[in-house]
Amino acid sequence: MVRAYEIILKKRNGLALTGAEIDYLIKGYAAGLVPDYQMAAFAMAVYFQGMSREETLALTMAMVQSGETVSLADIPGIKVDKHSTGGVGDTTTLVLVPLVAAAGVPVAKMSGRGLGHTGGTLDKLESIPGFRTDLSREELADQVRRIGAAVAGQTANLVPADKALYALRDVTATVDSLPLIASSIMSKKLAAGADAIVLDVKCGDGAFMKNLDDALALARAMVEIGRGAGRETVAILSAMEQPLGRAVGNALEVEEAIKTLRGEGPADLEELCLVLGGQMLCLAGKVPDPARGSELLKGLLGGAALNKFKELIAAQHGDARVADDPSLLPQAPVRLELPSPAAGFVQRIRAESIGRSAMLLGAGRETKEDAIDPAAGIVLLKKAGDAVKAGEPLAVLHTALDPASPRVEQARRMALEAYEIDAAPPAASSLILGAVGA
Repeated sequence: MVRAYEIILKKRNGLALTGAEIDYLIKGYAAGLVPDYQMAAFAMAVYFQGMSREETLALTMAMVQSGETVSLADIPGIKVDKHSTGGVGDTTTLVLVPLVAAAGVPVAKMSGRGLGHTGGTLDKLESIPGFRTDLSREELADQVRRIGAAVAGQTANLVPADKALYALRDVTATVDSLPLIASSIMSKKLAAGADAIVLDVKCGDGAFMKNLDDALALARAMVEIGRGAGRETVAILSAMEQPLGRAVGNALEVEEAIKTLRGEGPADLEELCLVLGGQMLCLAGKVPDPARGSELLKGLLGGAALNKFKELIAAQHGDARVADDPSLLPQAPVRLELPSPAAGFVQRIRAESIGRSAMLLGAGRETKEDAIDPAAGIVLLKKAGDAVKAGEPLAVLHTALDPASPRVEQARRMALEAYEIDAAPPAASSLILGAVGA
């Protein structure tokens, strides 16, 4: 009879595990038969010894099978899911779901909440008065059948082994292990039931992966898992050296998504949404190539895409009037301009610092139990490449906190230090850094 001890020892010694051994360990952990201390030892062994492609796929599938899965089989058409590895001001889901659905491709999106400096899609949508994200699996599928789109929270029983293992990794210094990261992300995507998956792998200061080599390795690992599980999978690598778009914060990002769906949004947010959406349409068989898909989607901005967003909001009990009047979204009572200390050109904006500043203002959570202020955040008036005069505002801070409080002062200082200004304009940079499996 196999024992957890032998499996841990085998991996510690750098030997490959069989699918049956990995399955035994994960099922045992999910059932409470393998204790935390043994699972922590296994995670550390993986951290140092890594995993083969076959082992990583086996780990992913074992986690998928540890709980419920969502079936979208009775919804007509090819269902395509999208996942971002997280960044600052990443409003793509709010734009992509109605945009792709408006093109006739069904989208059933399961999303999460924010923790730390990254915002969560559910938190953003719940800043819309009345919007409900706690849909059952049946409600999710029924809504996609009716209007072609739904966004809901993950059920408690979706991939429970991953939830437990991630919490353990978080306190045992084993989060940044490539096979553990890849299997964690992909287990949730596979359990969510889509036929094909488009991944937005962020790279840079505000991303989990700080350099291109690491981002590329993660993208390849996830594409291999997706395809190994029988799902067509593509990864786009995108830059996160500065926040995406100009809004960072829940209601502020909803307003920016509305502007983008009107065809009036920031150029970088629109570009990324069209690239990702083009890939989604291509995988769904709607267009022969991603470029054609991007072109089709661009034509939907300002009309069908915004109408689909209204339909989505109404279906989930939100106030759809916000799409025509964003002032109905929560508004911060305090707005503080951030004057530039010098004249010149914005060289860069450290995305993580902006995200942490927004969190201090009330837009994010430091712990899972923290409440968030849906109106709090930062609007960037200047981004990399923009010219600025001394004293001209770089950004506006939105908060309900006392402007004289130490927390607001810390947020203000952190946001100001995120900006790097120089006399000469910066070299041009690309938002899209590459693709895997496209």
